[in-house]
Amino acid sequence: MNISKDSRWAAVERATSETSIRVEWRLDGTGGGQIQTTLPFVDHMLTLFAKHGLFDLTVEAKGDTEIDDHHTVEDIGIVLGVALKEALGGKEGITRFGWATVPLDETLVQVVVDLSGRPFLVYNVELPHRQIKGFDLGLFEDFFQAFVYQGALNLHVNVHYGRNPHHIMEAVFKAWAKALDQATGKDDRRSGIPSTKGSL
Repeated sequence: MNISKDSRWAAVERATSETSIRVEWRLDGTGGGQIQTTLPFVDHMLTLFAKHGLFDLTVEAKGDTEIDDHHTVEDIGIVLGVALKEALGGKEGITRFGWATVPLDETLVQVVVDLSGRPFLVYNVELPHRQIKGFDLGLFEDFFQAFVYQGALNLHVNVHYGRNPHHIMEAVFKAWAKALDQATGKDDRRSGIPSTKGSL
């Protein structure tokens, strides 16, 4: 895996026999997304993630989707997690916690983030059906698990209610974007690490 980083920006490349992934992530962006994963629904979700999180995000991914989409979706999560961790650097001055509750028509979703250094995922997402144009929406749990593990953060995703699976996943990604934007944001009152332990 190749990693480059600067102030709150990181570029990560990861190539295996199954996938090739490249991510560039600027935390203090304007919401610009250049997303090409060969999976249209994933492109849609990551584009709106960048837009609503005000992240400048590039994701290029190719994988053995002729076998299954799982490797590509999970590996995108891995590389995004690594990029987040690198872009955060020592985490000095960050807010650390973030939360957002987002509606989309009949759907309501809450996402809570703690950039704690301890990976843990709570994923309460019930879908009336898992397929959209042949894409398995259940793969997003693997995506978030990979992201959380590599990014070393605590992430709680709770769907309060919803009927349309597209609306549910879109609200999940929008709430994730808003919560992560808040958590990664700088607090001008804070100069050090937001922890009584002195490290995260």
